[in-house]
This record gives sequence, C-alpha cells and structure tokens, in this order.
Amino acid sequence: MSTIHPRRRRAFAMAGAFAAATLVLGACTNSSSGDSDTSESIGKSNTDNDKSGDKVVIGFSAPAADHGWMGSITKSAVAQADKYDDVELKVAEGTNDVNLQISQVETFINDKVDAIVLLPFDGAAMTSVARKAMDAGITVINVDREFDSPFAARTTVLGDNYGMGVSAGTFVCEDAAGKKGLKVAEIAGIDSLPLTQERSKGFSDALKSCGLKVDNRVAAEFTVESGEKAASNLLQAAPKIDYLWNHDDDQGVGVLAAIKNAGRDEFTMIGGAGSADVMDAIKADNSVLKATVIYPSTQAADGIKLARLLVQGKSMSDLAEIEVPRQLKLAAPIVTKDNVDTYLPSAFRS
Repeated sequence: MSTIHPRRRRAFAMAGAFAAATLVLGACTNSSSGDSDTSESIGKSNTDNDKSGDKVVIGFSAPAADHGWMGSITKSAVAQADKYDDVELKVAEGTNDVNLQISQVETFINDKVDAIVLLPFDGAAMTSVARKAMDAGITVINVDREFDSPFAARTTVLGDNYGMGVSAGTFVCEDAAGKKGLKVAEIAGIDSLPLTQERSKGFSDALKSCGLKVDNRVAAEFTVESGEKAASNLLQAAPKIDYLWNHDDDQGVGVLAAIKNAGRDEFTMIGGAGSADVMDAIKADNSVLKATVIYPSTQAADGIKLARLLVQGKSMSDLAEIEVPRQLKLAAPIVTKDNVDTYLPSAFRS
C-alpha cells in the first residue's frame, strides 16, 4: 500500500471521527449453547463459522440494476451465497415497482424461507410486508434503506451517508488549508431522498470547520443523463469553482462529460460511491478527479453472511457480544492516489 501523505492522514482521522468503523464479518464464533458456560464463551474467537452447517434458504430482493452500484449489490450478494454449500439463495428479479417487490416478499413468506435479505426500493413502503415476514418467524435483514419500524428487521446493514459528506468536506478542508476566497460546488443526487439530505448535511458540516460553504449546488438523479444536465447548468451558473463534490460516481460519468464539453479543468473534483472507473482516473491522475468517497456495494453480501449466522445461531468473533448486532453501519473512507490500490480490487464498474 502506498504511503499516505501526512496531510491526508489528518484528513482520514477527522473523517473517522464521524464515520462508523467497518466491522469484519468474515470470522465469527458460535453462540453459547445451554450446556456451556456463557462467561467462558464471551470474547472467544472461533473461525469455524464458515464451515458447512445446517442448510439456510435465503430470499433476496433489491431494486433494478439500473446503475453500476445497484448492479454490484446483487452480484456481490449472489457471489457471497455461492461461497457456502449450506446456503440456497432465491433471487427475485430486480424491480423499482414497490407493489411488485411487496409481492416478491410475500412469495418468500409463502415459500417459508429461513431468511430474507431485502434492499427496499422504498423503505417506508416495504415496512409492513417485512414485519409480516418477521411475524412469520423469518429472519429479515434490511439493507441500505431503512424500514419505518424496528420490528420489521432483525438486523440492518447501512452505508454512512452523513459520513460520506463529512469525508468529502474534510478532504476539501485539508487540501485547501491556508487558501482564501475558495468556491465550493456540489452536485447532489435525488433531493427528496433522506440519504441525499444526509450527504449534503455532512458535507456542509465538515466545510464549516474550515470556514468554507457550498456556493453553488444542483441536484441530479443518480443517472448519467441527469448528471450531465445538472453539471452543465452548474458550470454555466458558476464561472469560478475550486472544488466540486459529486455525490454519485454513476451520475459522475455524465458530470465528467459536461466538464469536458465546457472545457473546464481549473477545479478539483471528488466523487461518491467509489466506482472502479473513478478510481482508475484517480490513479492515472490526469483529470479533475482526485478523490472519491466509498459507499460500499458489499452491503447485501454482508446481509447474506449475517442471515446465515442468525439462522444457524452463530455470532461474530470480533465482538465480545454473543448476539449479532441490531445495526451495522459501514465506513465511508476517502480514496486518493495515495491509497487507491487498497480499494480498487473491490470497486464496482459504473
């Protein structure tokens, strides 16, 4: 791994204060049985959890793979399930139709699966059917978009949207240290979504720490087309930009096209989500793209692992707690040319 510049180290440390640490799910330990001494089992590390156990049937449903990150969510979940000979994964067709996704979960309930890993198109709309599954004795793992009720899922796996904004803003503050009169721009995702609002708040809060603010902001829709249109509007409205944070690397393909068409290259751009295409550009260091913030596309894969642990009555070896936690929030680290080789192997393609 490349040596991280001292200034970058401080940036990562600041971001780490806001972003939850990633929990390692690979090595886990069996929970204590009725015949064992609980005090002896707590804190013990046992890496036998990946060994074959009782068969677990898991239903999986996610939105349509209409961009790279969402496509990687499903691919990663399937790949994770394939690693276990004791897991049977039933994958529903990806859909952005809430009623169809509700129907998919009802089918899993009727099939009496052991667990359901669900990334809802709309968390609020899927809450009722998820709770129905839990009431039927099925273990539900909620991924990325939270349900409205804590009773609708046993465990929730989340990315850190607020932490993404903090990481991006912290990078700007550290990179701009000592400079005056800087202009910061932001291209958000869908403004009505809580995740977009959280990302923007984190970015704004981090910028305040160094006396900066967002001077120009537009919203897109997480698509290439919307990214290009939003960026074109922004570039016309902002003749001076020093830093630009784009929330999503998929829509960033369009953002970069607009930047090229406008002939603008005077600013530093930070991406969001962590696509391999953006990391390639960061590594090449020949464009405005200098960093991106990770939003893990492994969340559903973690959901598969957790569903298997829960159904088989196991827990996590990296914790003293003998039960799988109710919520896991994954980290939102910043990726630059100094550490890109660490993150590139697990990145998704836009």
